[in-house]
Amino acid sequence: MARIRGPRFKKCRRLGLNVCGHPNAMKREGSGQSRAARKLSSYGRQLLEKQRLRAYYEVMERQFRRYVKAAINDHEMTGTALINRLECRLDNLVYRLNFANSIRQARQMVVHGHILVNGKKIDIPSYAVSVGDVLSLREKSRNNEMFRDNFLSNSTASLPYLSKNEAEFSGKLERLPNREEIPIQIDDHLVVEFYSKVI
Repeated sequence: MARIRGPRFKKCRRLGLNVCGHPNAMKREGSGQSRAARKLSSYGRQLLEKQRLRAYYEVMERQFRRYVKAAINDHEMTGTALINRLECRLDNLVYRLNFANSIRQARQMVVHGHILVNGKKIDIPSYAVSVGDVLSLREKSRNNEMFRDNFLSNSTASLPYLSKNEAEFSGKLERLPNREEIPIQIDDHLVVEFYSKVI
């Protein structure tokens, strides 16, 4: 399975945005000139926003293009449709529900079979979670101290489209998120404009 590697903090500084969610990611931001700090052409801004969005969800380019094509064929606004598809990936929702403290750790948990969807083991990080699906930590995995601490130490459900059941070590996608509820700083219309020229 292809996956994005490399130092996360360095990527955040290069993109001029904390895309990995770690509190120390931008600590050395002023040590060099990031691409985001330079004056960019309209194409450069579109490319930067595309790279930022890919980095948020850690999706490879080929797979990202497939999400864009599917979003273009959707009936709602392309940018909103694209981000909703990315947000409803299994690995991302495992991260949002605090089973993991990073998207990379969430992906590893899924691949290693620690996560159940509606009681069934799903080990595909890109699996599209549907509204009403329940994600839970496998019974055996609840004894893992790191998984327990991740889930229980972040007890406040800050995202209105998700609900958590701490007693059952589970969470549920209650509805599709509204664009303004998704905690990412992206001008999605620039991403759509970028791909409108190449797809």
